[in-house]
Amino acid sequence: MKKAAIMLYPLFSMQEISCTTELFKFFDKEIVTFSAGQEAVKSEDGFTILPDRAFEEFRREEFDCLVLPGIWEPLPVMLDERNIRFLEQFRGDDDLVIASISSSPLLLGKAGLLESKKFTHGVFEEFLDAFPVVPREGVVRTYLVADGNLITAYGGAFREFAAAVGRKVGLDCSETVFSGMAGEAYSEEDFIFHFPPEDMEEAREYWDRCLEKAGRPPLRGGGTVV
Repeated sequence: MKKAAIMLYPLFSMQEISCTTELFKFFDKEIVTFSAGQEAVKSEDGFTILPDRAFEEFRREEFDCLVLPGIWEPLPVMLDERNIRFLEQFRGDDDLVIASISSSPLLLGKAGLLESKKFTHGVFEEFLDAFPVVPREGVVRTYLVADGNLITAYGGAFREFAAAVGRKVGLDCSETVFSGMAGEAYSEEDFIFHFPPEDMEEAREYWDRCLEKAGRPPLRGGGTVV
């Protein structure tokens, strides 16, 4: 399975891609984060992230998708030409899945990746009037649009975005994998959880390694966690 690349920049929205990255983790799809110069970036909600690699270290053959989170203040990110140069290399690459949510289609537009594409976004119209970097004839006024290798979404459709991206890269997930729980009927048994029996041996071995690392006796030796 090829890896997923996540493009990061200042004030990126972690929340808008968290379902997507959780889905990748669940299906053991490796995630590699990239930023300009491998610089640490602070998310819109204040988390400081040190990306794995700089843009120059991107190797196309390793990846089948690139995910762009939304941006709280997109203009500084859009004006940083390092971000645009990184994206420009994907012009004409119809095999790489490019998934962009909320305001990040601005970057794709400036890099020329939205030409002849249908897409959506979550950008204020006044901003687009001032900075006309996206081809407005391609905009579809809805929450999610898939056009070939391009998936775009309004920021509030982060659940649907995750499912669409996951399915596009071949993950065996349903379209409703992150559907909300409110309004549904549940029993107490729905909230009792068990490891699959076939995974128990591996789980116990992992627990014992953790206990050993912490200087505690293993469960197999009668140890307990206190």
